[in-house]
Amino acid sequence: MTNQETQYDIVIVGGGTSGCVLAARLSEDGNRSVLLVEAGTDYPEFSQLPDDLKYSYTNAAFRQGAPYDWGYTGVATPLQDKMPVPRAKVIGGCSSHNGPGPKFWRGRPDDYDAWASLGNDLWSYSMVLPYFKKLERDLDIQDEYHGSDGPVPVRRHKKDTWLPMQTATYQACVEAGFPEHPDINHPEYNGVAPRVENNIDGVRMSTALTYLNPSRQRTNLKILANSQVTRILLRGKRAVGIELENDGGQRTIGAKEVIVAAGAIASPQLLMCSGIGPSAHLSKLGIPLVQDLPGVGQNMRDHMSVSVILRANSQLFLDPNAPRQQMCLSYTAEGSSTPNDMIITPISFATMVQTGGDPMRPLGVGFGVGLYLAKGVGQLTLTSVDIKDNPHLEFHYLEDTWDRKRLREGVRLCLNLLENPVYKEIVGERVTPENKDISNDNTLDEWLLRNVNTSYHVSGTCKMGPSSDPMAVIDQNLRVHGLQGLRVVDASIMPNVIRANTNATTIMIGERGADLIKGQL
Repeated sequence: MTNQETQYDIVIVGGGTSGCVLAARLSEDGNRSVLLVEAGTDYPEFSQLPDDLKYSYTNAAFRQGAPYDWGYTGVATPLQDKMPVPRAKVIGGCSSHNGPGPKFWRGRPDDYDAWASLGNDLWSYSMVLPYFKKLERDLDIQDEYHGSDGPVPVRRHKKDTWLPMQTATYQACVEAGFPEHPDINHPEYNGVAPRVENNIDGVRMSTALTYLNPSRQRTNLKILANSQVTRILLRGKRAVGIELENDGGQRTIGAKEVIVAAGAIASPQLLMCSGIGPSAHLSKLGIPLVQDLPGVGQNMRDHMSVSVILRANSQLFLDPNAPRQQMCLSYTAEGSSTPNDMIITPISFATMVQTGGDPMRPLGVGFGVGLYLAKGVGQLTLTSVDIKDNPHLEFHYLEDTWDRKRLREGVRLCLNLLENPVYKEIVGERVTPENKDISNDNTLDEWLLRNVNTSYHVSGTCKMGPSSDPMAVIDQNLRVHGLQGLRVVDASIMPNVIRANTNATTIMIGERGADLIKGQL
């Protein structure tokens, strides 16, 4: 049974990281009616938040099978079974369940300038910096690069609070010749620095808490949770509303403008299920074509990573409720033309999920080794016409020889750091990779292919760019090419993933997108 509801000025599909920002900013004008639709649960009061979402030093909220996760899986390499790809199904999106300890790291200036060079001059570093400052309330640093009164409080772990694995790695990196820097979000950052987090007293400061909750009392803003949008309604080449399911029934809701902010997996899936995407793929599934856009679901970017896991010294106390990561090293791979394309993060307690252990039981310490500007590109395709069927995610990790070389050298750098005596009282023995895995480049490459994993930073699947780019899905004003009344505003619009985690940049996209939309309504 279908129920027609009244029309809104703006309907936002997805109450995630950017969706909450958009709802808050676009409803500031009391004459504009805004509907925010979220497939997951809404927790209007802080006291209602489950601890898994409230506190951010564990990964319980996005563990596979958790009630707040979509349960996506993907193919990392041919040597692995399906890889869990956590994506939040809850108000606030991944800002509500990312972790452990949500890192609030911006990309490098040249990341955004690279976006601009592709025909997106509204998104250069000079254009986006004011929005990074607008969104944050930096509790430690006040200068020309940081905000002091934004919705999201951020802070750094003070060195005197660092756990032994963090302190030892910082010292080992400095002694190895890497520079020290106090601010990971400074445009000239390089080397070792404290992590910056949107975590206050252990609480994850999501966009649900920082943007949406202060706006809930507005009479022109409505939030509709536990409601999955199944299709964008189009009349010719204009979006006129949405179709959704909730409470066991279907509803159609009219809109003057539809904004898709469902994330880098759900947004391209919704577009394709609505007839917007690669014509051959949609035809194969019997989906009537509305707009042929070959780039929908393509250009899937991510940060890949592996873990070097070490058995902890028997005297070392491992507390799974303490910060897991407090500092990191960013460096440029040997021979690389892209600065800071690698990251190494010491882990104060590690887990052995792949061997069947309890994922919350600390079994050691370790390093996370991440490749933060891979050449490899994946893609997302539909598995059926039913949006409830998760799409197929093919990541193509490490197919490129340059990607393999950089990640391989990152692992070897960790092994070299471990030669420093500062680890003597911390590390017992190496669990993985084993000696046989590191005997030569071929054995290490095989270990990488068996162990490489997502860093949870999927992006790029609705690429921003001019209409002259055949793979561009939206223009730099975030409007879907060839259609009216339809925009995409989330991590999927990134032409390439930034050299940082994506949380802060996705909030910036919401802030920047809101201003662009306001200027054109």
